[in-house]
Amino acid sequence: MNVLIIGAGAIGSLVGARLATRHGSVTLAGRPRTVETVREHGLYLEDESGRRRIEDIHVTGSLSDAFAQTKDAFDLAVLTVKSYDTAAAVNEFADAAERYGHTIPIVVSLQNGVGNEETLAARIGPERVIAGTITTPVSIPQPGVIRVDRPQYTVGLSDWQPGAPQPDADTVRTLLAQAGFSATCYAHARGMKWTKLLMNMAGNATSAILGVPPDQVYARNKMADLEIDAWREALRVMAAAGIPPQNVGSYPFKTLAPFIRFAPRRVLRPILRKRIGKARGGKMPSLYLDLESGKGRSEVEWLNGAVVSAGRAAGVATPVNQALTGTLLRLVDDPTQRADWRENYARLAEAGAGA
Repeated sequence: MNVLIIGAGAIGSLVGARLATRHGSVTLAGRPRTVETVREHGLYLEDESGRRRIEDIHVTGSLSDAFAQTKDAFDLAVLTVKSYDTAAAVNEFADAAERYGHTIPIVVSLQNGVGNEETLAARIGPERVIAGTITTPVSIPQPGVIRVDRPQYTVGLSDWQPGAPQPDADTVRTLLAQAGFSATCYAHARGMKWTKLLMNMAGNATSAILGVPPDQVYARNKMADLEIDAWREALRVMAAAGIPPQNVGSYPFKTLAPFIRFAPRRVLRPILRKRIGKARGGKMPSLYLDLESGKGRSEVEWLNGAVVSAGRAAGVATPVNQALTGTLLRLVDDPTQRADWRENYARLAEAGAGA
């Protein structure tokens, strides 16, 4: 199978590397600087087996070059770019395929947030889209090196349009399983993606705004309550929209959703502190890294912002998620305000309470 990985960040490089060691025909399309590093020094994977160089992988700086240089049509594409780059990536992908006379292959979105599959479906058709989640903790300690922080190769897959006359999620599950991933197919694509949204929301926007890691956020009662309220808003939106929570990986949200929605906050706080501390500890989350990079973009619009948008459509109030989204976007637009919010727990609590 000829596979194209769109996005040479941590997740894209990990998936590409593991597929290349088993299947050989993998093209990794990323930014020119990343491609130059890999071409010059190689791509290395660090995991529980040690550190090894990935030999059987082709890298390219553009999707146009990927299609121009391949001998055979791509059977599968895996999209791992940031959500704010999805529209540009899928347009470049589809245009390149058409330009070089290739059939547009199935695309698996292994992205965080809600809304990427809709963007893909609008451009290439829902029958070509597979929704995906991945929970492997992975980082890039230096250019050209992918490090798996914990050996947890868990992937979720679901056909965006069930019953489509194309290779389905189960075919991709088999491919990923051969590459060492524990892949599960879900019957409800939106339920799977919204459950992953709940996981990605935890301590993410608050950490970015305050400039502290998630374990410090949850250590304070008012901040923990703010996080609980944000989750409860998301769960109310899901209920109103008919989107069922799923048990994804080791996160039993299907089982725990009623408990999260209705249990007293004093009962939830210590559980969340333990869980978040174990899962993230002092590691800064993705929204903070986006803000710190100075790119002027943020995935918060596809996380907390997606809750706000869906809540508006369903007639469900989402004041806490609206406050978190609006505050973070203001910091993206004007980084000079960040100092006023850094470790300002009282101000954020007030913003959440007064939203």
